[in-house]
Amino acid sequence: MSVNRTELVQAVAAKAGTANAEADKVLKAFQEVLVEQLAAGESVTIPGFLAVSRAERSARTGINPQTGEKLEIPAGYRVKLTAGSVLKRAVQG
Repeated sequence: MSVNRTELVQAVAAKAGTANAEADKVLKAFQEVLVEQLAAGESVTIPGFLAVSRAERSARTGINPQTGEKLEIPAGYRVKLTAGSVLKRAVQG
Protein backbone atom coordinates (compact mmCIF):
# COMPACT_ATOMS: atom_id res chain seq x y z
CA MET A 1 0.00 0.00 0.00
CA SER A 2 1.27 3.47 -0.78
CA VAL A 3 0.33 6.91 0.51
CA ASN A 4 -0.67 9.60 -1.95
CA ARG A 5 -0.01 13.30 -1.47
CA THR A 6 -3.41 14.05 0.08
CA GLU A 7 -3.02 11.24 2.60
CA LEU A 8 0.51 12.37 3.41
CA VAL A 9 -0.64 15.95 4.02
CA GLN A 10 -3.44 14.70 6.29
CA ALA A 11 -1.07 12.44 8.25
CA VAL A 12 1.53 15.19 8.70
CA ALA A 13 -1.16 17.66 9.77
CA ALA A 14 -2.52 15.20 12.32
CA LYS A 15 0.97 14.46 13.74
CA ALA A 16 1.87 18.15 13.91
CA GLY A 17 -1.51 19.23 15.26
CA THR A 18 -2.01 21.73 12.45
CA ALA A 19 -4.40 22.34 9.56
CA ASN A 20 -4.07 20.41 6.31
CA ALA A 21 -3.42 23.69 4.45
CA GLU A 22 -0.41 24.45 6.66
CA ALA A 23 0.99 20.94 6.27
CA ASP A 24 0.53 21.23 2.50
CA LYS A 25 2.45 24.54 2.47
CA VAL A 26 5.33 22.94 4.34
CA LEU A 27 5.39 19.94 2.00
CA LYS A 28 5.40 22.25 -1.06
CA ALA A 29 8.20 24.35 0.44
CA PHE A 30 10.25 21.23 1.20
CA GLN A 31 9.78 20.07 -2.41
CA GLU A 32 10.85 23.47 -3.75
CA VAL A 33 14.00 23.50 -1.61
CA LEU A 34 14.94 19.99 -2.78
CA VAL A 35 14.44 20.94 -6.44
CA GLU A 36 16.42 24.19 -6.10
CA GLN A 37 19.33 22.54 -4.29
CA LEU A 38 19.56 19.58 -6.69
CA ALA A 39 19.35 21.88 -9.72
CA ALA A 40 22.28 23.86 -8.28
CA GLY A 41 24.30 20.66 -7.85
CA GLU A 42 23.97 20.67 -4.07
CA SER A 43 22.77 17.86 -1.84
CA VAL A 44 20.22 17.89 0.98
CA THR A 45 20.87 15.84 4.09
CA ILE A 46 18.58 15.31 7.05
CA PRO A 47 20.80 13.37 9.49
CA GLY A 48 19.37 9.99 10.43
CA PHE A 49 16.55 10.31 7.90
CA LEU A 50 17.56 10.91 4.29
CA ALA A 51 20.25 12.23 1.97
CA VAL A 52 19.36 13.40 -1.54
CA SER A 53 22.02 14.31 -4.08
CA ARG A 54 22.59 14.76 -7.80
CA ALA A 55 24.87 12.15 -9.38
CA GLU A 56 26.41 12.20 -12.84
CA ARG A 57 25.50 9.48 -15.29
CA SER A 58 28.04 8.86 -18.04
CA ALA A 59 27.17 8.50 -21.70
CA ARG A 60 26.42 4.96 -22.74
CA THR A 61 25.15 2.82 -25.59
CA GLY A 62 21.63 1.42 -25.31
CA ILE A 63 19.52 -0.83 -27.48
CA ASN A 64 16.00 -0.14 -28.71
CA PRO A 65 14.12 -3.26 -27.55
CA GLN A 66 11.65 -3.12 -30.46
CA THR A 67 14.15 -2.80 -33.31
CA GLY A 68 17.43 -3.95 -31.77
CA GLU A 69 19.01 -0.72 -33.04
CA LYS A 70 21.89 0.65 -30.96
CA LEU A 71 21.40 4.13 -29.51
CA GLU A 72 23.83 6.59 -28.00
CA ILE A 73 22.45 7.83 -24.69
CA PRO A 74 24.03 11.14 -23.69
CA ALA A 75 25.56 11.86 -20.30
CA GLY A 76 23.22 13.36 -17.76
CA TYR A 77 22.25 13.40 -14.12
CA ARG A 78 20.16 11.27 -11.82
CA VAL A 79 18.81 11.70 -8.32
CA LYS A 80 20.45 9.58 -5.64
CA LEU A 81 18.55 8.86 -2.43
CA THR A 82 20.26 7.36 0.60
CA ALA A 83 18.22 6.21 3.56
CA GLY A 84 19.38 7.30 7.00
CA SER A 85 19.55 5.14 10.10
CA VAL A 86 15.96 5.91 11.18
CA LEU A 87 14.53 4.72 7.85
CA LYS A 88 16.81 1.70 7.77
CA ARG A 89 15.66 0.64 11.24
CA ALA A 90 12.01 1.18 10.25
CA VAL A 91 12.19 -1.29 7.38
CA GLN A 92 14.17 -3.81 9.43
CA GLY A 93 11.18 -4.28 11.72
